[in-house]
Amino acid sequence: MRLVKIGTLKFLLAGTCLLAGLLCISCDSFGKKQPEREVVARVGEEYLYLDDISGLFADNLSAEDSIALASNLITKWATQRLLLSRAKFNLSEDKIAEFESLISDYRADLYTRAYKEALVAQSEDTLILDSELNEFYEKERVNFRLQEKIVQLRFIELPLQFLNREEVTERLRRFNENDLRFLDSVGVQFRKLHFNDSLWVPVSRIMDEIPPLTAENESDNLKKSQFIELEDGSGVYLIKVTDVLGVNEIAPLSYIEPRLRQVLLNRRKMKYLRELESDLINEAIRRNEFEIYDNAQENTITN
Repeated sequence: MRLVKIGTLKFLLAGTCLLAGLLCISCDSFGKKQPEREVVARVGEEYLYLDDISGLFADNLSAEDSIALASNLITKWATQRLLLSRAKFNLSEDKIAEFESLISDYRADLYTRAYKEALVAQSEDTLILDSELNEFYEKERVNFRLQEKIVQLRFIELPLQFLNREEVTERLRRFNENDLRFLDSVGVQFRKLHFNDSLWVPVSRIMDEIPPLTAENESDNLKKSQFIELEDGSGVYLIKVTDVLGVNEIAPLSYIEPRLRQVLLNRRKMKYLRELESDLINEAIRRNEFEIYDNAQENTITN
């Protein structure tokens, strides 16, 4: 073991070549080669080694920045160890035992959670059939009530001095195949456009896109089958509302489909984990690796 003073870290952390040299194999007094780790700090019987912190340094750090970072890491490590030592000395045995139990439980939880997630990732079927989705929606639809008004609409924002406003207005109102082709052909002249009137959109998002539409006037303007024209200092907004659903109405499947698919996937995951745990217990019992003693259960109940 070789000790390294803080002042020499400038040389130890300045470059990868020198770092590699410091971590190389050295010879002992008997001529045998053994791996040697550079020690940069000690607290009691615990040591902090150079290779514990070297991976935290970016390649583009200057020597000065490396020294500052190393000093901070060492101080943080030492402070933590000193506080831990004082805590163990001053805390009661019962409190230390309680913390050790919590630490043990947390360690076990980390391992088992990572293992279960790996198993789920290997075996989970992420395909949700449309029939499964529809069945779930129809069964639970009363629980899918809207928290916000949603609208189906198409709209165009025109520059204030747009010359062909009347024709664009008429075609957006009528909106047959020829109208759509025409609007697409001149769409480069529009400031904004939205033609997908089968898509449900929250009113809050519409107000973000159409500034003259506010919380105070949206209920008057956003009505089913209504065509409106709004204007502000930056443009003219032509809006055709095709349908509206209000707060507490049942949300359409198309609007909440991504969320429902995630709910079904989570349920499938939980079912898989329950079956996994049950199979694990049954297999352990079959192999005589696990058993519950009758007297232990009785003692637990009486206590």
